[in-house]
Amino acid sequence: MLRFTSNEIGVCRGDVILVSDFDTQGPMWTDEGERQIRNRITYSERFLMPPVVHVSPDMWDLDSSRNLRGDLAVENVTASGFDLVFKTWGDTRVARMRVAWMAIGALPDEQDFTL
Repeated sequence: MLRFTSNEIGVCRGDVILVSDFDTQGPMWTDEGERQIRNRITYSERFLMPPVVHVSPDMWDLDSSRNLRGDLAVENVTASGFDLVFKTWGDTRVARMRVAWMAIGALPDEQDFTL
């Protein structure tokens, strides 16, 4: 469990089009085997320490004649951002995917100061 010692709690959220390979004939649509896409997300304000980050598919468009495989993860969470990672494998074909994210954590208190 993450305990917040700050009086200021921040929630930052957004969404990102992570895959848009159908129109461009990109690898998530045309290739087979292990594939990965990574996108660095930067918060609008820096947190006091790395926040809790939640992600979820917001929209996906996959080839229904193939197996549907995917692994959506968060890596390298820092006070200023995180890496959003989607992996697929086998014959799965991903045309488009939008991912929603939310970060919740302690914010620096404006009355705090450091020497």
